[in-house]
Amino acid sequence: MTRNATFPVEPSWRLLLKDLGLPADRVLRRAGLPEDLFSRADAGLTTVEYFRLWQSLETEADDPLFPLRLVETIQAESFVPAIFAALCSANMMQAAQRLATYKKLIAPMRLDVTVGRGGELSLSPHWLEAQGEVPFAVVMTELAFLVRLVRLATRETVDALRVTLPRPPVQAQLKAYTEFFGVAVRRAETASVTLSAADANRPFLTANDAMWRMFEPGLRERLSELDGSATMAQRVRSALLELLPGGQSSIDAVARRLSMSTRTLQRRLEAEGENFRGVVNRTREDLARHYLTQTELSVGEIGFLLRFEDPNSFFRAFHDWTGTTPEATRKLVH
Repeated sequence: MTRNATFPVEPSWRLLLKDLGLPADRVLRRAGLPEDLFSRADAGLTTVEYFRLWQSLETEADDPLFPLRLVETIQAESFVPAIFAALCSANMMQAAQRLATYKKLIAPMRLDVTVGRGGELSLSPHWLEAQGEVPFAVVMTELAFLVRLVRLATRETVDALRVTLPRPPVQAQLKAYTEFFGVAVRRAETASVTLSAADANRPFLTANDAMWRMFEPGLRERLSELDGSATMAQRVRSALLELLPGGQSSIDAVARRLSMSTRTLQRRLEAEGENFRGVVNRTREDLARHYLTQTELSVGEIGFLLRFEDPNSFFRAFHDWTGTTPEATRKLVH
């Protein structure tokens, strides 16, 4: 997959720095960037410049708790693509898929999304093409943002189950970060934040599918420019992974996600020797196998997540796909 040459500079940067009491011109000057960068139309940063900006922010702030100050300024009304895309979601499970899909448009980052054995949701950011150690502020801000997002969208005091970092905060700041996340930050090879199954599926009060349908085509177009090598079947699968947690899997819903008509979608799948129902079934089968072998969700709960009308429908479909039962598949690894 090709990667963005530059990442857009959001207009919200000026307001953000003002709220944090950081002089924009000094931050930009320290980063070796034009002092009028935030005023330029269509301004962008290379990967190297992106990390230089964050390093400058960290230095100018001169505050180990700067990431917490930063995320606390984020409001539900903030019109930043990644935030908006997530807040329009039905829940954090769907928001995570959207962030994983679209985050690469605004930062040199990949977000890995996994569901644990008990249905818990783990999110692990990875920075692409970083030269040397990624600034602490970047890593911690990303983890804190994910927790802040759930709290904003649900209006609940959601705490993380686990938070890990290759380089945790020093002892003097550990208490403040523990109070924010609701759990102590532990050392591990990768940065990650984990939410309980209940919190991952807690309804977002900010969900707005109508607004999302208006906003999404532009993101899809930018994403297709970024990754023009994906097949239509791969793009359909990606859309389904995002849609299924929100209860949608119809060809109409997928076509809307991909900004095309259902006829065009069908025609492009046929040109690859594929059909929509086949891609849906393979995606459901892959997800079913994942839930059965990697989580402790009941067969009924898995069927519900995959949008089957009842457990029997899921049982029959799984048997048709695999020639065996969900219980037998689970026993193979337990």
